[in-house]
Amino acid sequence: MRDEADAVVIGAGINGLVAAAELAGAGWTLVLLETRDRLGGFIDSEQLTIPGHVHDTFSSWHPLFVGGGAYAELGAALHERGLEYANTDGAVTASISERGVVFANRAPEATVARLAHSADQAAYLAMLDELDRRAGVVFGVLGSELRARDVARLGASALRGLGVSGAMELARVAVQSGRGFVRERFTGWEADQLWTPWLLHAGLGPDHACGGLMLPVMAATVHRVGLPVVKGGARQFIAAFERLLADRGVEVRLGVVAERIEVAGGRAVAVHAGGRRIAARKAVLASTSTGDLYDRLLGRGAATEKGRRAARLHRPGRAAMQIHLALDERLWWSDAGLDPVPLVHVSNGADSTGIACAQAEAGLLPAAPTVVVGQQTVLDPSRAPEGAGTLWIQLQELPFVPRGDAAGEIDVADGWSEEVVAAYVDRVIDRIAQFAPGLRDSIRGSVALPPPALLAANPNAVAGDPYGGAAELDQSVLWRPGTGTGHRTGVGGLWHIGAFTHPGAGLGGGSGHIVAQRLLSTGSVRARICRLREGLGQ
Repeated sequence: MRDEADAVVIGAGINGLVAAAELAGAGWTLVLLETRDRLGGFIDSEQLTIPGHVHDTFSSWHPLFVGGGAYAELGAALHERGLEYANTDGAVTASISERGVVFANRAPEATVARLAHSADQAAYLAMLDELDRRAGVVFGVLGSELRARDVARLGASALRGLGVSGAMELARVAVQSGRGFVRERFTGWEADQLWTPWLLHAGLGPDHACGGLMLPVMAATVHRVGLPVVKGGARQFIAAFERLLADRGVEVRLGVVAERIEVAGGRAVAVHAGGRRIAARKAVLASTSTGDLYDRLLGRGAATEKGRRAARLHRPGRAAMQIHLALDERLWWSDAGLDPVPLVHVSNGADSTGIACAQAEAGLLPAAPTVVVGQQTVLDPSRAPEGAGTLWIQLQELPFVPRGDAAGEIDVADGWSEEVVAAYVDRVIDRIAQFAPGLRDSIRGSVALPPPALLAANPNAVAGDPYGGAAELDQSVLWRPGTGTGHRTGVGGLWHIGAFTHPGAGLGGGSGHIVAQRLLSTGSVRARICRLREGLGQ
């Protein structure tokens, strides 16, 4: 066990894994610390229900990773070590409600052909074309540290590429809600029902700022990348990372709690974990909650005032829940077009999703939740016995501490008791069964992970929120995780990564990649300066 390394990474979720792998690939020595007995954070798969049915326990879909910078850097190495994806070139996502069904194909042209209004067909393609023109700025924002110089560079790029009026229009759309965006652009209900529920996957609701920007980003990503899932289950993704880290010499310590970060002369110099002191020659990277970093690991004596303020300002978003079902046959929908679609939302768009979000924010169990139905076995039949299936059900509009039930049917006096969980699972199954009548008869096993179970599985799921905190504008972009902090903590050599930092939640490894590349570019500049000085005899 090393007592010293170039860098110590605290937390082995997607961002910790990405940062450790990239830094080690550049020759740095690394120690990676993880509290639990496994790597991966909210990435795992297990036979949770009955033997032979493999479920992605938490997260599942990898479009953000496959479409991002971390995959560009590490993808080939991970595939060499066993990572395989399953995907589709056909219908990739859909949404169903009392209004009807709407589908998105990988090909935008096939998607718009299903829209009822010719004006909406043109508006949909215009939305994607518009994002293409703005891509350099939009993805530049999502893929940078957003320091003052980054903001200035991106602003100048926007003015050069879009002109003053174009840059101002982008700013307007960036603070627009998803509801406002679709109402402004589309006549029919289809685009709203199809894409507004996707905002939940970024921790947003239909009426939050930034929805007008994120809705087309999500649509474009799904069209371009699809919805890749890991063959054999998400655990195989972690297995590929384990092999990569081992090959690059990263020392992984599981079941070890980081107790404190030692600061000397305004710089992080060591991490104390498991009763040992690990000196960090170049950097410490903390993939932790904002409160855990500034209040516990640094403590009042070492945290800057900006860091303590970030911890005070942070607020959790809505809580979430996972439900896993083992089916004796694949799910058959009343609209057969949904049978081969990997991911289906049960929602009519901004209306039902907005109501469910408001009920959850008020502390109520939503009466008609937005239900995310994942059908991984249509892409990867190896996850279930022949002819059987699994359902991965996600709910993103729940209170951590329920104060009531919006439908007036469930007594929540005892919080998330087994009885409350069972009753709410019944409500969710009933909501799906409206559109898939044979569902109940097909269920052979079920497991539910309510908000307290998510927190128990991952301490970063503060208040049952798996998205690193509220995603409203005042907690995002320049203000995530707090004004004046960001990835740079105010303590030299100490970097904050993970969902609590920009670019926020999502299985993309964005912050781990951004910080790793920043450290490597800074190191290369310093090395060039040192070589120059040596050449000059200084």
